[in-house]
Amino acid sequence: MDGEDFFKIIGFIVFGMFIIYYIKQCIYFQATIIEGLTNSEAPDTTATPSSNGEAGNAANYAAAIKAKVIQLQDELLISKYRKDYENAIIAMDDYVSMLMLKQVLNMKPNNTNAKSNMETINALNILKSSKDALNATMKFVDTQ
Repeated sequence: MDGEDFFKIIGFIVFGMFIIYYIKQCIYFQATIIEGLTNSEAPDTTATPSSNGEAGNAANYAAAIKAKVIQLQDELLISKYRKDYENAIIAMDDYVSMLMLKQVLNMKPNNTNAKSNMETINALNILKSSKDALNATMKFVDTQ
């Protein structure tokens, strides 16, 4: 067996290993797609209708929501980080105010294209709604 035959054998072995690897990856990819489509990871008990109907499952639904509220309270620790949260809300309020000012200044009253001005007004309304949401958030943080 000379050097050329040796390199051919090594080449066939490497090529064969590559083919086996490729087939294995294709099978794994296909299995994850099929499994992902047929099996859900965790059933969502709050979204599925109960055999008891809407009213018959209200107590369980309320308990699930209360558990989520407690989980969020444990994550956020409002009493410990209240000042940080208030500073973040104030900074976001200032940012939204600046964006509102920018929207007002970008409006062109002489523009004959009413659609452009309506888009600017809609953006301004969205920013106003976000300011209202920030105020409600600040009131909530203050009551905690």
